[in-house]
Amino acid sequence: MDDVSAILLAVLVGGVLAGMVRLPPLLGFLAAGFVLAPLGVQAPPELSTVADLGVTVLLFGVGLKVDLRALVRREVWLTSSVHALVSTGVTAGLLGLLAVLGVGLAADGGPRAWLLIGFALSFSSTVFIVKVLEERGATQTLTGRLAIGVLVVQDLLAVVFLAVAEGKVPSPWALLLVLLVPAAPLLRGVLARLGHDELLPLYGIVLALVPGYALFSALGVKGDLGALLLGVLLAGQPRSAELARSLFGIKDLLLVGFFVSIGLAGLPTGAELLVAGVLLLALPVQGLAFVVLFYLARLRRRTAVFTATALTNFSEFGLIVVVALPDDLLDPGWATPLAAAVAASFVLPSLVGDRPDRLVVALRRFLPDRPDHRLHPDDRPLDLGDAQAVVLGMGRVGSAAHRRLGEEYGLRVIGIEADPDRVARLQAAGVHLIEGDATDPRLWEELELHHVELVLLAMPAHDNNLATLTRLREHGFGGTVAAVTQFDDDLDEILAGGADIGLQLYEGAGAELADRAVARRPTPDAAP
Repeated sequence: MDDVSAILLAVLVGGVLAGMVRLPPLLGFLAAGFVLAPLGVQAPPELSTVADLGVTVLLFGVGLKVDLRALVRREVWLTSSVHALVSTGVTAGLLGLLAVLGVGLAADGGPRAWLLIGFALSFSSTVFIVKVLEERGATQTLTGRLAIGVLVVQDLLAVVFLAVAEGKVPSPWALLLVLLVPAAPLLRGVLARLGHDELLPLYGIVLALVPGYALFSALGVKGDLGALLLGVLLAGQPRSAELARSLFGIKDLLLVGFFVSIGLAGLPTGAELLVAGVLLLALPVQGLAFVVLFYLARLRRRTAVFTATALTNFSEFGLIVVVALPDDLLDPGWATPLAAAVAASFVLPSLVGDRPDRLVVALRRFLPDRPDHRLHPDDRPLDLGDAQAVVLGMGRVGSAAHRRLGEEYGLRVIGIEADPDRVARLQAAGVHLIEGDATDPRLWEELELHHVELVLLAMPAHDNNLATLTRLREHGFGGTVAAVTQFDDDLDEILAGGADIGLQLYEGAGAELADRAVARRPTPDAAP
C-alpha cells in the first residue's frame, strides 16, 4: 500500500474510533499520524499544501464571524497581552529548571532560547479552538466571542514577533493593503449578488487565497492573517453566515491534512518526551492565568473558567517558530518535542469531560460571586419577565416558532439567543427576545420558571439542546419541553432524554408545506 492510501485509510479509521468514544474526530487524525510515523509512512508534499489550505480557509471563516468592536474591549486585548507575558515567563522558567538538571535541548540553549519557546507556546491554537467551538455551536456565545477575540489579538502579536525575530519587515508596499477597507463595499456587493450554488463557496476560497493569503504574503505580511482580515471585511454582511456555512465541509476536509501532518512529524525520543512533558506543566498555569484575568475583567466565574478552558492549549504557531527562525536563534531540534507537546495539549482538554463545571465550584472560595450590578454588562443574569413560553435559539426555526406561539396561540413568548447581531436585528424588528447562553447551567439556577409553561429547544447544535434539556429537568422544570432536530437518531436521543415532543426538521417542513397547500386549494364550490 502506498503512503497516500495508508494515510487516507488511517485517518478514516482514527476518526471513526474517536467518534465511537465520543472524542472529536480530529484527535483520531492526530493519532493516525503518530501510528503511521514509526511504520515509515512519509507525508507526501501535497499534504502540507492541503494543511495550509485548510488553515487559511478556517481563518477566513473566523473572520466572517469577528466583531471588530470586541477586539478593543479590555477583557480581550488586555487579557491577551498580560497573559502572553505571564505564560512566556512560566515556560521559560520551566526550561531553565531543565537546563539546571542538564536535560537535552534546554541545557544546550540559553535564556534567549527559553524565552523564544515560552513566547511561542503562549499562544492558543486557532485551528483547534475554532473547530471545537463550531462543533459545539458556541462561536457566537459570550465564551466563543471572547475566545475568538483573544485568538485574533494573539495572531496580531505573532505577526509582529516573526517580523522582529526573523529580521524581516513588511514591504513598504504593504501600506497599500489599507485600500482593501474602501474596497470592502465592492466585495460585499458581489457576495450579495451571488446565488446559492457552487459560486458561493468558490468566491470565499478565492478571497481567502488570493487577496488574502497570496497578496499579504507577497507584501511580507503573514498570509493567514490576510485571510482572516478578508473575512472580517465581509463580517456583518447579511449573507456572511451563509458563506461560512458553505465553506464548512470543505474546510473540515482540508483540516484533516493539518492534524495528520502533526502526527507524521514523528515520535520523540525519551529525552524529547521529557521536555514535552515538562512543557505541558505550563498548561494549568496558563489556564488559571486566563481564569484570573477574565474574572478581573468583571466576568462571572463560570464564564472565566469556560473561556479559559477553551483557550488552554498550545498553538501550532510554536512549530512555525522553530521552522521560521534562523538556526543561530533556535535549534531546529526543538521541532519534535514541541510537536509532541502541541499534540498532547489538543488531547488533554478533550479528556476533561465535565470538569470545567467542577472547577467553577472549586474556585468559588477564591473567586467569589459578585453582585449583579458589578458584573460585565454582557454577563449579567437574564430576566424572563412573565413569559409563558421560551424559545432557545432564534434562527429561522426558532423565529418561526416564536412568531407562531405569539400570533396564533396568544402566548407571552420570549426568545433567548447567543448571537448579539441576530438579537439586535430581531429586536429592531419588534421581536421579544434577549441575549443569553442557554448552555450556561447557572442560567437555569437563577431564572424564575414557575410561570413558564413551554420551552422550545431550537439551538443549532444537538448536544446543546440535549444538555439544556437535562439541566431543565434537573432544576425541576415540570412544563412541556419540545425540541427540533436535524437527524432521526438525534430525535430518538432527545425524546429518550426527557423531551415531551420532538420534530425532525425536514419532517416538520413537509408537514407545514402540506398544511399551507391544503389551505390554499380551491374549494369544491369554486367556479372553474
